[in-house]
Amino acid sequence: MTRIRITRAAAAAVLACALALPAGVATAAAGPDTTASSVATQPVRAAALPVPSGPYAVGSSVLPLVDRSRTDPWVPTADGRALMVTLHYPAARSGGGKPAPYATREEARLLAAQLGPGVSGDLLARTRTHSRTDVRPAAGRRPLVLLSPGFGVSRWTLTHLAEDLASRGYVVASVDHAYESYGISLPGGRTLTCVACTALDGGGVHAGVVTATRAADMRYVLDRLTGPRPAWRYADVIDASRVGMAGHSIGGASAATAMVADPRVDAGVNMDGAFWEDLPAEGLRGRPFMMLGTHDGMHLPGGTDTTWDRTWTALDGWKRWITVAGSEHFTFSDGPVIARHFGLPQSPLPTDRAVAVTRTYVAAFFDRHLRGLPRPVLDGPSPENPEVHFQRP
Repeated sequence: MTRIRITRAAAAAVLACALALPAGVATAAAGPDTTASSVATQPVRAAALPVPSGPYAVGSSVLPLVDRSRTDPWVPTADGRALMVTLHYPAARSGGGKPAPYATREEARLLAAQLGPGVSGDLLARTRTHSRTDVRPAAGRRPLVLLSPGFGVSRWTLTHLAEDLASRGYVVASVDHAYESYGISLPGGRTLTCVACTALDGGGVHAGVVTATRAADMRYVLDRLTGPRPAWRYADVIDASRVGMAGHSIGGASAATAMVADPRVDAGVNMDGAFWEDLPAEGLRGRPFMMLGTHDGMHLPGGTDTTWDRTWTALDGWKRWITVAGSEHFTFSDGPVIARHFGLPQSPLPTDRAVAVTRTYVAAFFDRHLRGLPRPVLDGPSPENPEVHFQRP
């Protein structure tokens, strides 16, 4: 998928990574327009996400939340800060409930408009998932992983990873942040669009506002999931002493910001996002962090995104800097699945490998740091994953 630069000169070099539009959107910086040649006959059937790899069936619940203690930074007249949360979790048994939807039609239509003329919003919305709505969770207390999407895209673009983590025994809360996506559907039929896109792309707002706001969003989600009166009816399955956060692009940068702001977040993963705030002198107070990104001039040591070198030095606990050969910015999301299905330009890394690598390393990280399980795949290169490179050992 193609990256796009935000026009504000002071931020342009790093925003090419942290704030991106999906494939099919051609820009002068991205090179020749390949969209027209890549548009194939519209698929007849909807895509299917890859089957989760863990032993559990997966349940899914959608939880609308509004934090009225804060003013929304993008629309101050809004009635609080609206968040849409999808919870994936290990189900007690397979079957039951209804198949969980991928996205609403309006959300998918708005993203499809950015992807290009070869993408049907209706087909995108009907992408087949592997979870069932509101089914009873499996017995036991589970670690919680928070997921935050890239700027402009929605929480459902991380569904293959969320379902896989849930199938391995995690509760996963994927969060949509108000006015930071092309489309977020709220209960009652209202859709929020990307006011923040305009604010950053010419409004003079620094992207650090996004990461700080998302950190506050995640604090509120944690409060509502693990507090004395939880908003989710199955919240008693969450082990509040084991919490991690991962995100894609600016959502990944927000994981570090959230860890600085909230000691309840025990471990974090940044998937290919530039960091918009430097870590404090005390780093993350010994908590583990992994940077997972492209194996190119952007996120190799000494690359264009200098924030990775700077953050690596400041990390004071267990840490990994992992790059994936043949990947691009949206490799670490559902992007490869969508691109393959709709005939959009793809990275050299095949879709199945993109999915497998992302799932393997994110799950291994949380297994090690939230469950205390040995995961040798994190110790160095392995023949099973030849695309994966370890930087700065």
